[in-house]
Amino acid sequence: QVQLVESGGGLVQAGGSLRLSCAASGSIYRIYSMGWFRQAPGKQREFIAAITGAGSTNYADSVEDRFTISRDNAKNTVYLQMNSLKPEDTSVYLCAARRSNEQWTFWGQGTQVTVSS
Repeated sequence: QVQLVESGGGLVQAGGSLRLSCAASGSIYRIYSMGWFRQAPGKQREFIAAITGAGSTNYADSVEDRFTISRDNAKNTVYLQMNSLKPEDTSVYLCAARRSNEQWTFWGQGTQVTVSS
């Protein structure tokens, strides 16, 4: 099993920035990629960004010019730098991991991000 713990959420004004962190522990060998999703009340879970062990990244169109995903392999931690935040970015942000390029298997509990207008 892999345990994922997110941190860094909070309340920020529109136009501001936040950096989320996701620390992985447990059986972290052979993790293919880690990613970030978000889910607002009453809405479907939405893919935000992902990064492979080799450092390849991909983003949702809605955040590509504003968010940056990165990882520190020595710390088993993935980050999501969020800039130019908008009220519509308000959501619970969840970290995820998978061992192959298929379904996301491991999930964190999420961290709340609230952007005020």
